Amino acid sequence: MSETPPPNTPESGDAPPPPPSSPPPGASPPPPSGPPPAAGGDDTVMLVLAYLWILALIPLLAEKEKPDVQWHAKNGILIMVAEIGFWVVLTVVGFIPVIGSIIAVAGCLLFPLIFIGFLALRVLGIVKATKGEKLRLPVIADFVDQWK
Repeated sequence: MSETPPPNTPESGDAPPPPPSSPPPGASPPPPSGPPPAAGGDDTVMLVLAYLWILALIPLLAEKEKPDVQWHAKNGILIMVAEIGFWVVLTVVGFIPVIGSIIAVAGCLLFPLIFIGFLALRVLGIVKATKGEKLRLPVIADFVDQWK
C-alpha cells in the first residue's frame, strides 16, 4: 500500500505563501494611487465661482484664508475686467467713421468669436482650478501675482 503525501499546509514556523502576482481573471484592477484632487468640497464651488464674472467676488471676500482660492478669484476678476475693457474699446473704435463701418460689417463674425474666446478662457480656468492648476495668462497672471 502506498502512502499519499499530506496536503501542502503551512506549519507553525513556515511563512505564508506569497500573494499571486496578477489579479484573478474577472477581478477589477486596484484603483490608481496618486495625490487626491487639490480642491474638494467648498473649495470646488468657490473655484468655479471664481471664473463666473461678478460672482468671483464671493470667493474673494469669503475665503480670505485660502490663498489658492484667492488667486483664482483675482484671476477671474481680472479676466472679467479685460473682457469689459475689450468690449469698451471695441465700442469706442466703432464710432470712428471708417473703422466703425468695418467693425459693423465684420461684427457679425467678430463679436461671437470674441465671446466664445472669453468663454473658453473661463471654462479652461475652471477646469484647471478644479485640477489644482493655475491658468496663467501672460499679462493677467503678473497682475494677479502682484495683487496683495
